[in-house]
Amino acid sequence: MTYGYVRVSTKEQNEDRQLTALHETGITVERIFIDKQSGKDFKRPSYKKLMRRLKKNDVVYIKSIDRLGRDYEEILEQWRILTKEKYVDIVVLDMPLLDTRRGKDLIGTFLSDIVLQILSFVAENERSTIHQRQMEGIIAAKARGVRFGRPRMPLPDNFEDVCARWRLGEISGSEAARTCGMALSTFRYRASLTNASSC
Repeated sequence: MTYGYVRVSTKEQNEDRQLTALHETGITVERIFIDKQSGKDFKRPSYKKLMRRLKKNDVVYIKSIDRLGRDYEEILEQWRILTKEKYVDIVVLDMPLLDTRRGKDLIGTFLSDIVLQILSFVAENERSTIHQRQMEGIIAAKARGVRFGRPRMPLPDNFEDVCARWRLGEISGSEAARTCGMALSTFRYRASLTNASSC
């Protein structure tokens, strides 16, 4: 039997590119397993279902090598399980050299394993580079004053008056927070951000 496996990292990502490539090989819809799961937690129900269905000499198609795992070690481990424990063939559409149906002699297997290790390393390295660039982008954005996270709630209309009374000692912090409909810690924090001249 021939199967296809598709994985996208988030539910927002589109799997059409992978599906199109698999359909072009003639694999029918009911034999394509799709996971919309992050490689980070790797809880992949469809992949586990595929593993249970696989029999010796079946063939599994994937679009690219990084669909198999979240990192270098995981990709190599899944490859080993599929080829050495399940005795199934793997075809990586983006890399024709990674087709275990060909060259089943010692030289063919050796070359396939070398290519696999190189590509797995490259895939992990690309992910690390992307993550590093994202972090650098966030740091640069914060330096420019860009705010991340939930937008700050607008201050109530009476905030300045209440803040001024609190600063003058006319009311306690708890009373000021209650009057503004805030938690005490929130009131104190927002008051600390407010220019003293406006309070």
